[in-house]
Amino acid sequence: MTRTQWAAITAVVLALVFAGTATVASAARDDGTSPASRTPSSESADAGFARDMAVHHQQAVEMSFIVRDSTDDEEVRRLAYDIANTQANQRGMLLGWLDMWGLPKVEAGTEPMAWMHGTGDTEGASGMEDMEGMDHGDAGQGGHEARDGSLMPGMATKTELDQLRTARGKAAEVLYLQLMTDHHKGGVSMAEGCVRLCSDGTEKSLAEGMVAAQQSEMSLMADLLAARGAKARS
Repeated sequence: MTRTQWAAITAVVLALVFAGTATVASAARDDGTSPASRTPSSESADAGFARDMAVHHQQAVEMSFIVRDSTDDEEVRRLAYDIANTQANQRGMLLGWLDMWGLPKVEAGTEPMAWMHGTGDTEGASGMEDMEGMDHGDAGQGGHEARDGSLMPGMATKTELDQLRTARGKAAEVLYLQLMTDHHKGGVSMAEGCVRLCSDGTEKSLAEGMVAAQQSEMSLMADLLAARGAKARS
């Protein structure tokens, strides 16, 4: 079995293990062992992360389905399937928690990423330093400037999504791997923020799983890019 196959399997296993842990913990909470006072508020990091990561994940699923129709390469198609399947399942869990907490899935008047630092302005957001220099613009020191549909760190713009839809073969593979690497970098930064700031232990466990799985997938994507004579974007 090749290194890329092992890396793909490892990423999926990590995601499933942490997702399973989160599911068991959620079930334990439902039996009344967790006081109602611990239910996150709508302004909490727990709720903000659930809302934002659900949107972030949805774009990863969309990009993965696009590339599966744009290439016959089995390695890239397998990776795209794994990412789409894992992130769709995690998205369902995040939205399910919002329902369980009795909180809206969309919070009117709240900017994306506000939960990272407790205000509606993403400038100087704690934990955002690693996102400095990404191709989607900066807001303040290492913040994120939402533009052209790129609402959160690492998200592709509408223009980039249009480019992915029209690309075929190797060009589609390279663009997908580059966009998804950026996407995972942003996702890891957000998940690490939840690990630091979220109060719900179940959600923190899922966030830890996201970090481990997406870092493993980034290593795999670096190998796939190198095999195609390309590399991640700076």
